Amino acid sequence: MEIGIDSFAARFSEKAGNALNDQDAMNQLLERIEHADRSNLDIFGIGEHHRKGFLDSAPSMILAAAASRTERIRLTSAVTVLSAIDPVRAFQNFATLDLISNGRAEMVVGRGSFTDAFPLFGLSLQDYDALFTEKLDLLLKIRDSEFVTWSGKFRPALRNQPVYPRPAQEKLPIWLGVGGTPQSFVRAGTLGLPLMVAIIGGETHRFRPLIDLYREAGKKAGFAPEELKVGLHSLGYVANTSEEAMEDFYPGYAASMTEVGKERGWPPMTKERFYSQMGPTGALLVGSVEEVAEKVLRHAESLGGISRLTFQMDSAELSHEKLMESIGLIGSRLKPLVNK
Repeated sequence: MEIGIDSFAARFSEKAGNALNDQDAMNQLLERIEHADRSNLDIFGIGEHHRKGFLDSAPSMILAAAASRTERIRLTSAVTVLSAIDPVRAFQNFATLDLISNGRAEMVVGRGSFTDAFPLFGLSLQDYDALFTEKLDLLLKIRDSEFVTWSGKFRPALRNQPVYPRPAQEKLPIWLGVGGTPQSFVRAGTLGLPLMVAIIGGETHRFRPLIDLYREAGKKAGFAPEELKVGLHSLGYVANTSEEAMEDFYPGYAASMTEVGKERGWPPMTKERFYSQMGPTGALLVGSVEEVAEKVLRHAESLGGISRLTFQMDSAELSHEKLMESIGLIGSRLKPLVNK
């Protein structure tokens, strides 16, 4: 199983006592990616947001900077909000990243969990699904062919138009990032794309029917089981002890989830709800190395096997020092336990 980190380049708030200017926050993020590379982690992903508190509106730029400071770790988006970018430009950005990184670039594409990009780029939320469907079709055609002939509703047609540069890899890896919509799982399977499932709450095993839908759709479309990879994007944090992990993680996690909940109609985060997510089947991967490793394996078994898992720790507004320590533990101790 590949193990890695996803980051939303969150800028720490003054309420958490960790206020930073944007330059320092970005430099610390690049230090964490370097540290993940040295810690033998497999993947580092940068999300995409267009709102205050996040510095990841241009993820390919951050990943390109990281490429020059790392040697082996794979670099991916987490996710590219494909609905809000021209697929030609998205491919060019990541093909360029692939050249800079000597073949270490990947993309996770999705519709995003926030809608800020739609008004920012003059898009209508009424076209939410249609935009993504059309742009994904074009992106895959560009990925698979140097010369592209294509037409659609939301951008001008291409007639035998070449798209450059081409990536170092023969086929740039493109994963489909999904939440809980059955149609998204079926779409990924039908296209034979690897699946990245964002599970930020509830009980992880409840996603098994959706993942079964994905695998069945892929099988019907003629794809081999080994082509139908499943990855998990999970909120998590590893410390030396479970008590330390919970004490570090809960305050910032509760504050950020309560804030997001105001937009989405969720109740405020409480310790009771937090502890329910810490249970054996809960989605949160927070605890000691041994506890979290056991939980990762339990989740993998309940979902019929997974190929990749990424920890997303930004939501807890942890300090740079705490994040560095956790990345080191995940790479040096947790990853070997999981893959033993």
